[in-house]
Amino acid sequence: MTNALEITNLRKSYGDVQALDGVSLTVPEGSFFGLLGPNGAGKTTFISILVGLVRKSGGEALVFGHDVETDYRAARDAIGLAPQEFNVDRFFPIHEVLEHKAGYHGIPAAEARVRAADALKRVGIYDKRNTRFDWLSGGMKRRFMIARALVTEPELLILDEPSAGVDVQLRRDLWDLVTELNEQGTTILLTTHYIEEAERLCDEVAILDSGRVVAVASPEALKGRGADHITIHLHNAPHSRPQLLVGDDRVESIEWNDDQLIVTAREGGLIAPTLVRELDREGLEIVDMEIARTSLEEIFVEMTHSGVDRTPSDQDEKEHAAPIATDGGHGERTQ
Repeated sequence: MTNALEITNLRKSYGDVQALDGVSLTVPEGSFFGLLGPNGAGKTTFISILVGLVRKSGGEALVFGHDVETDYRAARDAIGLAPQEFNVDRFFPIHEVLEHKAGYHGIPAAEARVRAADALKRVGIYDKRNTRFDWLSGGMKRRFMIARALVTEPELLILDEPSAGVDVQLRRDLWDLVTELNEQGTTILLTTHYIEEAERLCDEVAILDSGRVVAVASPEALKGRGADHITIHLHNAPHSRPQLLVGDDRVESIEWNDDQLIVTAREGGLIAPTLVRELDREGLEIVDMEIARTSLEEIFVEMTHSGVDRTPSDQDEKEHAAPIATDGGHGERTQ
């Protein structure tokens, strides 16, 4: 099986600023992969290199085995991009916009019409096919961006903040849609600021900070790196505070507050039974107990907490973007 993405020591500099500083990662074919990072982490530059809007300074980027520069056409044809911004021709009915997009990739007109109809049906806005983009609601515009990415039947679908600015119901509808696409075999690369979105959808995530990959793991494995909080309420406050969990190096802290005990520890679920037995031996009656796992959001904040802005902002990255090729429409930036 060919990996969807093989990125090796990818670098990009804007003058003295290093936007990508040796990024290496692999995205398996058929996976749902998340790319997380604060503003200015290099996510926009990374995607722009993949789709041919920015030329890398060094390293290698392969899309299904095709180099993004030396085998540009094959790499670009394998990708469908749904960007965060609405960069759409607003003067044509949306079905024509999709047909034009398909034509840029060499798809004959008759087939382009069929694909445009199919893409609009998949995202649930086929009945709006004769409507101009500006006349769509905000949620329909988001759906259309995905339809435009799908019209070329890409092997890799890149979703850049797909649920930005949409309501909760639409966000969940979009989640169902992209999950179905992934289950049908489409590899998905997701960038998002909604940590819950990555946690729910992604098999694996890479956290990017200051142009470097600081972690690649499943959301569950990343959460396992943090400490859990075991909160126990006792029937009565103890006369003296017993020594608990002595010698267990997973325990970070034990705090007492009258009849409340808070234990901060890794693998809280495994420690809890021992803690209950020790409290029982001390004759302390437990009223209730809660185990709160560290959230992916807390892990994300901890890993990107340097606060050093070594990369340009998203807007800076977009201003530097320039297509590598424009022949045949393959380097287009509006379709």
